[in-house]
Amino acid sequence: MGKKFSLYEIEQFIREAGAEKVTEDAVRDLEMEIERLANTITKKAMTYAEHAGRRKLIRTSDILLTRKLTTPQSSPVNFSASPSTTNTASNIVK
Repeated sequence: MGKKFSLYEIEQFIREAGAEKVTEDAVRDLEMEIERLANTITKKAMTYAEHAGRRKLIRTSDILLTRKLTTPQSSPVNFSASPSTTNTASNIVK
């Protein structure tokens, strides 16, 4: 796949949201969620582009249509499937 966010960027995003401390597991879990969400949006946008007769070009309108029709509330997150097993002090990113 293409460019990904660095773990540092994801950690900074979490900190900007108000967290003082962040575990490495939390950063990696959010990275996986971002990837999953990006893949879902891209696949749906591609479907809309193909429907509009564009096989290889995704436009802003396709992304906006995807966002309009897909909300985070419509696809709940399954936290029990998270690969994180422990949140010990040694996992805290400093």
